[in-house]
Amino acid sequence: MATTLDWYGCATFSLRTAGLTIFLDAYIDRPAGAQGTGLTASDITEADYVLVGHSHFDHLWGAERIIANTDATLIASYESVRVMEQAGVPLDRMICVAGGETIELSPDVKVSVYPSQHSCVWSHAQMEEPDVVCIGDLGVTWQEQQSRMADLMSYLMTDTTSAVRSHLVDSSPGHSDRGDGGALLYLIEGPDGSVLFQDTSGRYDGILGQIRPDVAILAAAGRGNIDGEPIQGSLAQFMAQQVELLDPQKVLFGHHDDWLPGFSIPVNTDPIIEEIRRVNQTVEVLEPGYLEGTEILP
Repeated sequence: MATTLDWYGCATFSLRTAGLTIFLDAYIDRPAGAQGTGLTASDITEADYVLVGHSHFDHLWGAERIIANTDATLIASYESVRVMEQAGVPLDRMICVAGGETIELSPDVKVSVYPSQHSCVWSHAQMEEPDVVCIGDLGVTWQEQQSRMADLMSYLMTDTTSAVRSHLVDSSPGHSDRGDGGALLYLIEGPDGSVLFQDTSGRYDGILGQIRPDVAILAAAGRGNIDGEPIQGSLAQFMAQQVELLDPQKVLFGHHDDWLPGFSIPVNTDPIIEEIRRVNQTVEVLEPGYLEGTEILP
C-alpha cells in the first residue's frame, strides 16, 4: 500500500502510511483573502497522530480540534503541550518531546525526533522571494531579536486587513511570548520508506547531515537559520544546501503559499529548484496542490 500526502496549505500535511493517518502540523483555518483549502481544523475527522514542528499559531492552532474530533495523539514540544493543555487537550493524549526520542506509532511505523532551528523571522517584515540575497544580522542578541519580533507583531496588528488581524487574535489563546517552543524535525519510517518533515526554514548542519530520508518535506519561506545564525545568501541557496546534506530521492515544499496576506507571499519555487539542480541532478521535486493525495512512496 503506497504512502500518500495531502497538503492543507502553509506547512500542514496529512501523511497516510501503513494504515495510519498522521497530521504534520495542524494549521488549516485561514483568514478571508488567504490561500487555502476552504476547510478548518474542525472538519478533520480522521487522524491517528498529530506531529507539530513548533508552537507558533500557524503550526499548532487546530490541533486541539483535530484531537477532540478523532482518536489522535499529539507529539510536540513541551511548550506546544502546555498550550494545548490550556486549550483543553488531556495530557494523556499528548507526548512531550525535545529531540532524541523515537516513538513507535504502530508495529510498522516509528518516528524519530531531532532538535532544529526556527527561521530568522525576526530579520524581516514581509517575506522575500527565494532568490533575494540577504546579508548581515549576524550576532544579533536575544534581546534585539525580541524587540524586532515586537515590531513585527505591531505591524501585523496595524498594517494588515481586519480579517488578518481578527485571525491573529482568534488563533492565539494560550500563547505567550515564549516563542516557538523549540523547533523540531520528524523522521517517519514505515514499510514504504522514510519521510522527513521540517516546518520552518532552520537547521543544525551537524544533525541534518546525519539523516538520509527517502522523501524530504522542506519549508520554503523566510530567511534560513543555520546553527543559530541567518544565512548569508538566499532562501533558494539555503534549501539547496539542505538537499545536498540530506540527499533524498524526492523533495516537496511547504509554507510557500500566501497563507497570511501582508506577511506571507506566494513563493515562486523556480529559483529554489534551479539551485537544487546545481547540487543534485537526480532528486525528484514534487509540487502538488492542495489535497491531491500525492503518492510519495510506492
